[in-house]
Amino acid sequence: MSQGESERKPRRFPLQLDRVSAVPVPGAAPRPFLQPRELLRPQAPLQHAAQDRLRQTIPQGVGLDSVRVRRRMVERLVAEGISHPGLLDAFGQVPRHQFVDTALVNQAYEDTSLPIGLGQTISKPSVVAAMIQLLCVRPGLPVLAAARPGSEARPLGACLEIGTGCGYQAALLAHLARQVVSIERLRDLHHKARQHLDQLRLTLPGWPDVRLVYGDGMVGHAPQAPYDTIIAAAGGSALPQAWLDQLAPGGRLVAPTEDGRGGSQVLAIVDRLPDGSLQHSRAGAVLFVPLKSGTR
Repeated sequence: MSQGESERKPRRFPLQLDRVSAVPVPGAAPRPFLQPRELLRPQAPLQHAAQDRLRQTIPQGVGLDSVRVRRRMVERLVAEGISHPGLLDAFGQVPRHQFVDTALVNQAYEDTSLPIGLGQTISKPSVVAAMIQLLCVRPGLPVLAAARPGSEARPLGACLEIGTGCGYQAALLAHLARQVVSIERLRDLHHKARQHLDQLRLTLPGWPDVRLVYGDGMVGHAPQAPYDTIIAAAGGSALPQAWLDQLAPGGRLVAPTEDGRGGSQVLAIVDRLPDGSLQHSRAGAVLFVPLKSGTR
């Protein structure tokens, strides 16, 4: 058979699926080929049904990475009395769910503390916000503003954090500070915080950096001292002298400490006055992990 004959001879087998309906039936009048039809794909309706169920369960645009989810958390903080605009902006931008374990992401934006491993926790957003706001509105802030014009956007100045944990609070502090030094005594948490903050910089390019230090938080970090603000995420029977020594004039320290009544804790607030003296005060009751020395 020549090539021309093979091209003229109608193709009988195998037939394309869109031409099956045109196969001649014995004894029946020949029918012209039908117009091609779109092939049925049985899996498509199942996929659409699953997508519909998902849309009914989770409102559109309200995933864990949605600004709307964090905005609701910010609204709760405002109702709790948090009013500093820069602090509220930080909470609205930092994705808290990136700092908690995968099994707990559905609780990431609830006002609750969550375990992060090694017997440590990520504190409740309302507690974190209250402590940072105390630093943002300290009486010595005008001293910093006079010394560094334009520092109003970074009210925390040079900030020391005791207890990095998972890195969430450090990320918030970085939004409000000129420089953040954060110390963690547990090596595994130190590495975990570094991973979380590296991920944050991918999510939010240009986010301020944090200097992470693996070491004993009870001795502070003298190489970068003095600090305009110091915040601690663990409480002991007394404030370590090293923290007080590393607090700059006009600076404020906020940390949990035992109140001497059965081991309960309160927030201790220490202001270093321009003349170098210390002024002590207290805020409400809190509950933090115990302050420990050494590293492991």
